[in-house]
Amino acid sequence: VLALRAERAMLLGYDSFADYKLETEMARTPDAVRQLLMQVWEPALSQAQTDSVKLTAMLHSDGVNGELEPWDWRYYSQKRRMAEHDLDEAELKPYFQLNAMIEAAFDCANRLFGLEFQPLDLPLYHADARAWEVTRGGQHVAVFIGDYFARGSKRSGAWCSAMRSQKKLGGDTTPIVVNICNFAKGDPALLSYDDARTLFHEFGHALHQMLSNVTYGSISGTSVARDFVELPSQLFEHWLEVPEVLEKHARHAETGQPMPRALLDRLLAAQTYDMGFQTVEYVASALVDLEFHAQEEAPVDPMETQAETLEGLGMPRAIGMRHATPHFAHVFSGDGYSSGYYSYMWSEVMDADAFAAFTEAGGPFDPETAKRLETFILSAGGSQEADQLYTAFRGRMPGVGALLKGRGLDAAA
Repeated sequence: VLALRAERAMLLGYDSFADYKLETEMARTPDAVRQLLMQVWEPALSQAQTDSVKLTAMLHSDGVNGELEPWDWRYYSQKRRMAEHDLDEAELKPYFQLNAMIEAAFDCANRLFGLEFQPLDLPLYHADARAWEVTRGGQHVAVFIGDYFARGSKRSGAWCSAMRSQKKLGGDTTPIVVNICNFAKGDPALLSYDDARTLFHEFGHALHQMLSNVTYGSISGTSVARDFVELPSQLFEHWLEVPEVLEKHARHAETGQPMPRALLDRLLAAQTYDMGFQTVEYVASALVDLEFHAQEEAPVDPMETQAETLEGLGMPRAIGMRHATPHFAHVFSGDGYSSGYYSYMWSEVMDADAFAAFTEAGGPFDPETAKRLETFILSAGGSQEADQLYTAFRGRMPGVGALLKGRGLDAAA
């Protein structure tokens, strides 16, 4: 696969496949990607090394000699998390009912963009799927379908699709958008906090589709650069962390009581826990992906290239890549994320910086900032270059400061 990609790039006149693939992305060049990732790598590695010392001490206190291994990290990290943040998933889940989290996402969309959601009684492709008409000021905007439960005929993961994309060419066509998830059924259906974050993430993609306002379907909604497409989805996750949203919608399934403030504070404080580990495992995968494709000739032995790249980075022995090469589906199941796995981090730099715009303006529901977000990001699709759209929204390009602060890595920078 790597050899064929390198040959394609050569035939098209590029120095490497990464140069070819990134030309149309916001990053433009492999050097720009590498520079961004290394700005995040250094503080993340520093934090991971600090955490490694603490986990190694826990390992030794259990009478186990030797160095911390990858299989030790998660075990002792979970014990440390329980000790420091006292969070129990079983205690949290009753506060995250699926229906309540759907309403939370709708409520945020209403407060930000004036959207309203009314259930539709329609024959859909599966009994689990539900539909809503999306309106604003009494005008039809879109149809939104939610298909939230796992079943045998559905592949794993979560994603957003448009059964019909918005366009104006040939008539005003409104979108039909579907969010697919794989949550466990229940009565009521309860989510983990990560599940709730996934719901908000995919709904951010749905907003990008539903609020699209362009002429041509080929540039509608999420038809944007790969390293820009995750901005709306990752940005919308931030509203799940807004205390007033959780206080209103995170209510106990049996008692109906809001989440106790002490539990809410512990939950929010725990969001940056073990972020050194999480960032290192991700950035390592992104840098290995980049090195696979940034060479003029494909590596003869990809596993050797992986090992050399990780050694050069100073990868801790107790942390593995999030996606080791033999099962790196993002990169090898198709061309979608080849040379592009970095795009989640690129988008996170933007989403942290974009949410900071709300904070600077006075709050997470500031109407003027929300209007700019819709005008220059959510409605614009691929009508302009991504850097132009972001600069129009924010007044400048983003820096990594907000991301490092949001991940709790600013002290290690």
